[in-house]
Amino acid sequence: MRHLSIVFFFLLAGCQVAITWEFGPFEKVTDANPILRPSSDYRFLDPISSEIRYFEEKNVLNPSAVVKDGLVHLIYRAQDSLMTSRLALATSSDGIHFEKAATPILFPDHDAQYEFEWPGGIEDPRVVRLEEGGYFLTYTAYDGKTARLFAATSTDLIHWEKLGSVFENPKYADMWSKSGALVTSQIEDQFMATKINGYYYMYFGDTSLFIARSKDLKSWKVLEDGEKNSPLRVLNPRPGYFDSRLVEPGPFAVLKPEGIVLIYNASNARGFNESSLPEFTYAAGQALFDSSEPWKLLDRTTTHFISPETEFEKVGEVNQVVFVEGFIYFKEKYFLYYGTADSNIGVAVSQ
Repeated sequence: MRHLSIVFFFLLAGCQVAITWEFGPFEKVTDANPILRPSSDYRFLDPISSEIRYFEEKNVLNPSAVVKDGLVHLIYRAQDSLMTSRLALATSSDGIHFEKAATPILFPDHDAQYEFEWPGGIEDPRVVRLEEGGYFLTYTAYDGKTARLFAATSTDLIHWEKLGSVFENPKYADMWSKSGALVTSQIEDQFMATKINGYYYMYFGDTSLFIARSKDLKSWKVLEDGEKNSPLRVLNPRPGYFDSRLVEPGPFAVLKPEGIVLIYNASNARGFNESSLPEFTYAAGQALFDSSEPWKLLDRTTTHFISPETEFEKVGEVNQVVFVEGFIYFKEKYFLYYGTADSNIGVAVSQ
């Protein structure tokens, strides 16, 4: 069951109802946040160094989420003391209190992706369900110099097959690229990767937003600006707003009756910014794209709907950060999971 926010405008001649396209409003679960913190209780044998690593002792951040077997499965980025990132898993029956798995589920190894994933690691997952069964996950492979957008698939969220770079054109395979957010449809409590006119679409980028499409999820073609022969920019920073410095996808995008809704992260510039936020603050907004032409921007919010407020959101590995990345529909509520100051994980809920 999907929710639509309803705003009532009362006029002299009667009552007119306007339906907004945005998700929310969201309320942070202040008595439970942060719901995940780093811990030195978890260790595993790193296959590359052949050493025991406390894989989440430094930071936990930037989670994705999916509902499976009546439980919330949170796939989150975990960093060790050397700042190598791996993906770990935690599960919950209420979406707030989680039990962590003992070892990471996706990590650098002696495989075909080693040179792209070591020593920086595997970062910032975004997972969606597939109609035919199984899961598709985008992530950032980071070798310590260049971030590259990679993908993996799984049938159980524990065992993953790495697919390598998502881009079919070699010129984009080595381009700095991050944060692949697929377009999905909500079917009950699942968000399924969905085709539009025969193609899957994916928003990506961490300065402006770009778009790519694929018929099979394995090979993605970046849509290009015909005049510049460069990636087509579909969402840009705006001087004077909370997103004046950069924009970056949040969770997967969702196809709604009004269009495609993308929750996105944004950073506030040093100048010509939103004066109510400190410079470089990460907050989140929402954008609406055309459901038939996903590159066409129809609307976007003029202000952020979530931003750093508490001490653990303001102070950490990177100060002044609320970075949204996980989104589910669970027990008739929307849950939004986010990294706090690149150090912990929080949650906000919308009825």
